[in-house]
Amino acid sequence: MTRHVAVVGAGPAGLAAAAGALRAGARVTLLDAADNPGGQYHRMLPDAYAAAAPGRLHHGWRGFVRLRDHVLGHARCDWWPESTVWALEREGEGAPHVHVLRGEADAMGRERRVLRPDALVLAPGAHDRVLPFPGWELPGVHSAGAAQALAKGERVVVGDRVLIAGTGPFLLPVAASLLEAGAAVRAVLEANPAATVTRGWTRRPRELASEAGKAAELAGYAALLARHRVPYRTGRAVIEARGDGRVEEAVTARLRPDWSVVPGTEKAVAVDALCVTHGFGPQLELPVAAGCRLRGGGASVEVDGDQRTTVPGVYAAGEITGIAGAQAARTEGLIAGWAAGGGATDSPVAVSARRRRDRGRAFAARLAAAHPIGAAWRGWLRPGTIVCRCEDARYGDLLDAARDPAGASARAVKLGTRAGLGPCQARVCGPTVAELLSGAVDAANPHHRPIAQPIRLGELANPPTGTTDQEESAR
Repeated sequence: MTRHVAVVGAGPAGLAAAAGALRAGARVTLLDAADNPGGQYHRMLPDAYAAAAPGRLHHGWRGFVRLRDHVLGHARCDWWPESTVWALEREGEGAPHVHVLRGEADAMGRERRVLRPDALVLAPGAHDRVLPFPGWELPGVHSAGAAQALAKGERVVVGDRVLIAGTGPFLLPVAASLLEAGAAVRAVLEANPAATVTRGWTRRPRELASEAGKAAELAGYAALLARHRVPYRTGRAVIEARGDGRVEEAVTARLRPDWSVVPGTEKAVAVDALCVTHGFGPQLELPVAAGCRLRGGGASVEVDGDQRTTVPGVYAAGEITGIAGAQAARTEGLIAGWAAGGGATDSPVAVSARRRRDRGRAFAARLAAAHPIGAAWRGWLRPGTIVCRCEDARYGDLLDAARDPAGASARAVKLGTRAGLGPCQARVCGPTVAELLSGAVDAANPHHRPIAQPIRLGELANPPTGTTDQEESAR
């Protein structure tokens, strides 16, 4: 019998996983919440723009198009766009059952479906992590990923005078996307000092030989910034946003290597938009719901050499196994899909892919060393600084609740301050709140959600359709 592999997420890792499973001879159901494949990295343009500027602002666009067309056009692949996985249910020793809502987000009449695959590949990706600072809740303050998504996917710029700040190489493609879309970028600020960045990227220099493509990409970004006369400064960060009703200026300051502020270096910069990112947070709700073991203090999913998790029948690929970029995500996806589809682990396909995967993991280690988050960032905060924007929970309230002898638990702090109880359900603030409370209370896993995505009671009451693998494969 042909194996059935369900792949959750159609970004670089998910598309490659679908291709790997198809190559191994399996049937594939590929799901994504978006209406087009590509994820954040290859966010597709609306039809009105795509014909005029295909692939503009995208690296590796032609390769993505070939992979997308191969997967979506394959006779053994069933593509489910606008499909949200809201729960995983384990029965026995096989892969979990996948509970899906199909239909436009927040629309009425979404259809409940259940997949019962032989193997499940999780590739949900990651989202921006933004550390709180005074004024970050003001309109006009955006995550860098949101600003880039608007520029790449809609040709919309978030402002005319934009400051980009945070840490990591993602700052550069964000600046490039905004410049190409017509915004004026005031500066790009990397919080880590030059010595930290240089030391991280140049350690074990022989390994850099395999990263020639990334070096060329970096040179392209540097040339673009130079052409637009955009300064790139290290060791400086935004520590406050100010404005009456919306952001009007950003306060920047020079930082020490631990991210503590150097007194007297504060400077106000007039802006009408601020884009901030402090790295990425993997979307771990589904791996946690499946029971997968985490590593690195809960920062990523533990996998073996073939991307198997600790749960039988469940594989993981991409940013949920460690932030390493699109190229590494594609390689991990290929390995996961090949293994999930029953491909031989000693085949040339698998052996070659594992070598590339190991180089990707070396790149991830270099990335983490060059762009760490300094422990002293919480010194930017004031008692009145909002930590959870959904519920207006403030830093001082968080500390007061943690000190209360009657509420010295993560659950009590959450109930007392409502931090993490808003519409995003701690997806944005959860890891930050856990870090701020570390040592004060026993922090709960911010990714633990029995219901991974919101579902209406009416949708839950309706019986699912197509509940068997045979019915799904016939569609």
